[in-house]
Amino acid sequence: MAVVKDSQDRTALKSSQFRRERQGSWHELEHLLAQTKRRGLRSLSPEELARLPMLYHNAISSLSVARAISLDRALEEYLTSLVARAYVVVYACKRRPSEAVVDFFVRSLPRNVRRHWPFVAAAATSLLVGTAAGFVMTRIDPERFYAFVPVEMAAGRDPTATYEQLRASLYGGEHDLGELNAFAAMLFQNNTTVALLSIAVGFAGGLPSLALMFYNGLILGAMLAVFAAHGLGSDFLAWVLPHGVTELGAIVLCGAGGLAFGFATLFPGERTRIRNLSERGRAFGQVALGGVLMLFLSALLEGFFRQLVTSQSTRWLVAATMATLVTAYFCFVGREGGFVGREGRRADR
Repeated sequence: MAVVKDSQDRTALKSSQFRRERQGSWHELEHLLAQTKRRGLRSLSPEELARLPMLYHNAISSLSVARAISLDRALEEYLTSLVARAYVVVYACKRRPSEAVVDFFVRSLPRNVRRHWPFVAAAATSLLVGTAAGFVMTRIDPERFYAFVPVEMAAGRDPTATYEQLRASLYGGEHDLGELNAFAAMLFQNNTTVALLSIAVGFAGGLPSLALMFYNGLILGAMLAVFAAHGLGSDFLAWVLPHGVTELGAIVLCGAGGLAFGFATLFPGERTRIRNLSERGRAFGQVALGGVLMLFLSALLEGFFRQLVTSQSTRWLVAATMATLVTAYFCFVGREGGFVGREGRRADR
């Protein structure tokens, strides 16, 4: 009898230790399942949706171990029930690809951008400060232009250019469609490289991402100074902003992703750095994808619209329309599910 009792005690000890090590993930899965039952799958944030399959597979692993080492029956029954309920949510509620695409644009992307608004604000501020610095320094000393703007990017639009040359670059003549296609493709490739680099260098605390934002601002400010010196500042902005709203917005989003990446690396909280990055990487990836899609739209506007449309009033109208649409999209789209209860408010931040 003493041997049997000792065996039972060891089993109880194993079961207690097993629970203590893994019950955190079980409780998290329980919470997500309960939230899904009350409010539906759409009430889960993108991070929670990403965690759900992982927690489900962890529960399956726990059940398998519990059966293999013959832990107490109550624990096995609890895990069996948990796995069965999670299975229904994970597999019975899968969406069609079209639904996932729609959900990305109307919910996930704008919510993730709003959730990272401090980083977006920091990246935008760095870009604006760089623009102001480039403008002021170039107006004071035009020779500084060459330190800010690469020769191939300037393409003759430098302090030595005349009024006629600068104006001709803004209101060019006939354009071949094939050349415009190649120009748009080149712009998309170049801008995408800059944007993704802003994210990639974020691992160094986010500072290189801020530096890239500032440098892009220097280029813009220096170019504006050259045109403004000949009384073409307004013409230059009307030429830049129709595509610049989406292009600069995309670069800011990717810069914000780099800052968020650096912040998650430096300040992982209670998690390990690897786990923190893996859990938040989905959100960073969605912000980056949104930036790349905006760059595609920007390349079309830059490669075709600004070359074919020479009316300054039309250019300003398109720039104002794009700014309104982009602002409204990221500020308001996807909020309808964000104000339903405490969990919804948390998901929309």
